[in-house]
Amino acid sequence: MTADPLVLLPEVDRATARLLATVRKLDDAAVGEPSLLPGWTRGHLLTHLARNAEACVNLLTGARTGVETPMYPSDQAREEAIQAGAGRPIAEHVADLSASAERLDEAVAQMPPVAWTASVRWRGGHTRPAAYIPWARLCEVEIHHVDLDAGYRPADWPDAFVHRLLHDLAADLADSVAPVRLHAADLDHELTIGADPTVTVNGTGHAIASWLSGRSDGADLTVTPPGPLPTVPIWK
Repeated sequence: MTADPLVLLPEVDRATARLLATVRKLDDAAVGEPSLLPGWTRGHLLTHLARNAEACVNLLTGARTGVETPMYPSDQAREEAIQAGAGRPIAEHVADLSASAERLDEAVAQMPPVAWTASVRWRGGHTRPAAYIPWARLCEVEIHHVDLDAGYRPADWPDAFVHRLLHDLAADLADSVAPVRLHAADLDHELTIGADPTVTVNGTGHAIASWLSGRSDGADLTVTPPGPLPTVPIWK
């Protein structure tokens, strides 16, 4: 999903502020405890979020200058940076997250309007308009805030974020999930994955988005006609 980047920027800032408020409540021991992502501690996750902000800066720089700038030097360099930063004290994580978010804000401020239409290459090789970057960053912050396993839950996601996330996930999963209709009763909204679905998944928008992103098992959802939920891959 590509939306007006200038509309999304305040949401990114608010999501980052919520994340930092959570992280400031952690202590050094909590950094080494598991996150909800297999194999990653909270320290791994926090380092990833900081490096992802810098990766977004790289994409914005490429869009602004016309010189392709990769998100990361390589996949190996990305992994090494996450491993190297994972064990730092919580104060260093807070400083890193804050500084990288500020650098992202500065990069956004330097973008001329026409640069948002430039195509940038994401990790994995696919391209999207630069206008997609704020939405991608918002997803990183909101979903990984849940993965931190420090009190922030999918039910805490803002309604506007959930609405957009449902559409984004439905589009992304069209080729990997059996056709299904999604009915978010609280948002008074319905959408489909695939063509001609015969199965409807019912629940709150937050619960459906949590399940589609692999952040819950969908136990709080119902299926019509009765049966198992479709299998979905985890969002990373």
